Amino acid sequence: MPIAPTAGGRRLPRRGRARDLALAVATAALTVPLLGVPSDAARSTAPRTGFEVSGGARWTRQSEEASLLAELARHGDRVSVRRIGTTARGRPLRLVRIGSAEPDALTVLVVCGQHGDEPAAREACLSTVRDLAYATDARTRALLARTEILVLPTANPDGLAAGTRGNGDGVDVNRDHLALRSAEARAVAAVLRDHEPDVIDDVHEYAATAPYYDADLLVLWPRNPNTDDRLHDDARALALDRVRPAAEKAGFGTGVYGVWTDPATGHPIKRSAGDGQERILRNVAGLTHAVGLLTESRTDALSAAERADPALAARRRVASQLVALKALFRYADERRASISAATAASRAAGAEDRGPVFLGGSDDEAPAPDDTLFDPPCGYRLTAEQFARVRDALALHAVTTRPDGDGVFVPLGQPARKLIPLLLDGRAAHHLTNGQPHTAC
Repeated sequence: MPIAPTAGGRRLPRRGRARDLALAVATAALTVPLLGVPSDAARSTAPRTGFEVSGGARWTRQSEEASLLAELARHGDRVSVRRIGTTARGRPLRLVRIGSAEPDALTVLVVCGQHGDEPAAREACLSTVRDLAYATDARTRALLARTEILVLPTANPDGLAAGTRGNGDGVDVNRDHLALRSAEARAVAAVLRDHEPDVIDDVHEYAATAPYYDADLLVLWPRNPNTDDRLHDDARALALDRVRPAAEKAGFGTGVYGVWTDPATGHPIKRSAGDGQERILRNVAGLTHAVGLLTESRTDALSAAERADPALAARRRVASQLVALKALFRYADERRASISAATAASRAAGAEDRGPVFLGGSDDEAPAPDDTLFDPPCGYRLTAEQFARVRDALALHAVTTRPDGDGVFVPLGQPARKLIPLLLDGRAAHHLTNGQPHTAC
C-alpha cells in the first residue's frame, strides 16, 4: 500500500522537546488563548472548568459542564446553548453556538469526545468555548463577527460517565455516522444537515506505540476518495501546513494519524488506521462538503515526570489540542473565501450528477475496479418497506426522495450524490438497504 512521503512524523530531540513542552505547559497555565489574551477583567470573571480548578488532577464533571455552559449562555448574546438530543441513558447532548448567525458567515463545527475514554479532547473544547465567549481582543472579535462556531463539547456523555470508548449501548459513535442508529450520531447528523458547516474538526485521543507511533499530536484529513478535490486539498493543507507546524512551534512532536514512521528517518513504514471508511466523521465531513480535520493527542505518559504526576500528562494532552484549535480557527479565518467557494462547488457538483462514485479505497489507495461505479445509475428505487426502514436516516443525511408507485425514487442528481450509493447500493460495504439501481430515468 503506497504511503505519501509527507505522511511521516517529525519528532523533536528529546531534551529540547521536553524543555519546550514544559515551557508550553507553564506558559499556557492549562489554557492556550485562541487568538488573543482576554482582558484582566474578563479573565477574573470567566468561569473555570473543573479540570482547571484542580490543576489537571481530575477531569471536569458533567454537572460542572452544565453549570459552565449555562453561565456562558447568560454572559451575552454572543453565546447560545441548546439541547440537540438525549442519550440512551437520558443525558443531554448540548451544542454551543458562538459568533455570527449571518447567512454568509463561515461555519466551523468542533465535535469533541466521541469516545468516552478520551477526556482531554473534551477539556480542550470546554475551555475553548469559554475563551471565545470572554475574548476581548480585536482579532477574536473580528473572527466571531464573521464566523459561526459550533461546538459539541461532549459528544458521548454516557461513555464519558462509564469511561468507555462506546456509548451506553456499547456503540462506537464514530462508526455510526452512516447508519445513524445512536442518538449521538443522529444529533451530529442533524447539525450537519441544518447548519451545513464549512469546516469540521473531530477531536480525539490515541494510545501510542513506541517508537513508531508516539507523537504528542496526530492529524488527518478526509481520505474517502469521493471527497471533492478542492476540499481534500484544503483539509490536507490545514492538517499538514498549519496544525502540525503550529504544534511543533509550541514544542509538541507531531505525525499523521494511522501512519507508523521510522524514528531514525521520519519516513512512513506502514498505515495501520485512518482509511477512507465512510462511517467515520472525518470522512463524512468530506462527503457532506466540508473541510475536515482529525486531531489526536497522545494519552500515554511522555516521561518519568508524567508517570509520577498524571496531572502533568493531562495538562500536556489538553495543551496540544488547544494549539491545534488555535491553528484551525486562524486557517478558517484567513482562507474563508477559498473554503466557502470549495464547499459551494462541492454541493453544486452533486446536483450536476457527473463523474464516478467510489465504494471503496482512499486517497492513498486507489479503489478497485469492482468498487468503482464508472457510470453510476441515475438513482435508486426503494420499496415502501425499505423506505420505512431508512427514511429517518435519509432525512438526516439531507437526501431527497420522490414518490414512485408504492415506494420512492432517490435521484443521484442532488448535493448528497456521492453519499447516496454508499447508503443504498448493495455493493457498498456499509449500505443501509439494497436499493434497485435505475440507469434510465
